[in-house]
Amino acid sequence: MFAVIKTGGKQYRVAANDTITIATLAGEAGSAVTFGDVLLFTNGEGATQVGAPLLSGISVTGEIVSHGRDAKVIAFKKRRRQNSRRKRGHRQHHTVVRITGISA
Repeated sequence: MFAVIKTGGKQYRVAANDTITIATLAGEAGSAVTFGDVLLFTNGEGATQVGAPLLSGISVTGEIVSHGRDAKVIAFKKRRRQNSRRKRGHRQHHTVVRITGISA
């Protein structure tokens, strides 16, 4: 049994006991979170439900494991022979969530 959820502008395929890294969510580590934007749901028997665009009556629950920051991404631009260069770094905040179940 798995589902496809949408959060933070991205889509994730999740099943029970999966651990996913998503954009930052509000909440402390150990608190529960519910994802209501379910795009696709498949049960164990092979029956698949596809939303247009979302499914109603199905939700995915999870538990926040931790908050953190990704590795640094360097944006470096250089214009040759112009004595011009720019270096800029960025670290995106993220949340690690463990999926506890899918309720249909």
